[in-house]
Amino acid sequence: MNQADMKEAIRMIAADRGLSIDSLLQVLVEALATAYKKRPGAAEEVIVGLNPDSMEMTFTAYDIDADGNWCNERDDTPSRDELGRIAASTFRAVLSQRIREVEYQGKYDQFRNKEGEIVAGRIRLMPDRNSERKYLIIDMSGGEGIMPLSEQVPNELRGSTDGTFKVFIVEVRQTERGPQVVVSRSHPGLVFKLFQMEVPEIVSGQVSIMAIAREPGQRCKIAVASNDQRIDPIGACVGGRGDRVKRVVTELRGEKIDIVTYSDDKRSMIINAMSPAKVTEVNISDDGTQADVIVPDFQLSLAIGRAGINAKLAAQLCGLRLDVKSESEAAGITVENAAAPVVDSI
Repeated sequence: MNQADMKEAIRMIAADRGLSIDSLLQVLVEALATAYKKRPGAAEEVIVGLNPDSMEMTFTAYDIDADGNWCNERDDTPSRDELGRIAASTFRAVLSQRIREVEYQGKYDQFRNKEGEIVAGRIRLMPDRNSERKYLIIDMSGGEGIMPLSEQVPNELRGSTDGTFKVFIVEVRQTERGPQVVVSRSHPGLVFKLFQMEVPEIVSGQVSIMAIAREPGQRCKIAVASNDQRIDPIGACVGGRGDRVKRVVTELRGEKIDIVTYSDDKRSMIINAMSPAKVTEVNISDDGTQADVIVPDFQLSLAIGRAGINAKLAAQLCGLRLDVKSESEAAGITVENAAAPVVDSI
């Protein structure tokens, strides 16, 4: 392989793989150094010089003394014929491996910078019904991600590979097979980012999302605050005719969203978080970790919610353990079918 052939090969590989020529030249230098050390009688260390215009190469060899210092510098550039053989074998073996490493690193760097962001994706591969693999393979711009079972919304995407949807990038891992991008549809960060896309006031800092509690696929509660007294934080998130929140609900495949006003006062926060139920009284424990929440008898089922979900999300949003009771139960009056659960914040 002569210099002209090598230069053209570098250019074609760079164009085909979407890599920079400089990065490939660096790979070539490292690969040539590796190939040189496999020669009989090769020096212990070598520095390969490469002229990117002429593709002329020099090999400066060094020995290593007892103290670990490089010494006895000398030119050990192979003959043109031998250099051609080294270059050819390098391209066939070491170079292809190093190119993959550069590609993997490029993909890792690309997605590492997107951790905590959302991207569009679509299902490329779903597991067979009886497969031990429970994760989904998601096609994304610039690569693919995996969605573990723990990051999926139950039954949301199963049975359909049509259309695109947003996913939240949870983590980018380095593995032996290259970067692994973990994405999610159940992470609260997905809700935050979707509202950030729809509500300019969040981007500008005029409105802040203070807390999110979510039962993926069913219901979500978010607490919002205004940093500008002229702006209603709930109105900003809902949008004119509800357009903003409707677009978020559509992306979440119909998941219900309650938007409430955040308060630093625990009692007020609990009252807001229990929406749409009306709260009569809140009694917070001395240590501030638990609260008895009293609601009208006719509102008890609404306060608890189906399968306890409203009380559960309210507890998560406030970070307290909530004991929801009807007025009659709080007064010591027995009411049939009014069992009220104690709900932890976790």
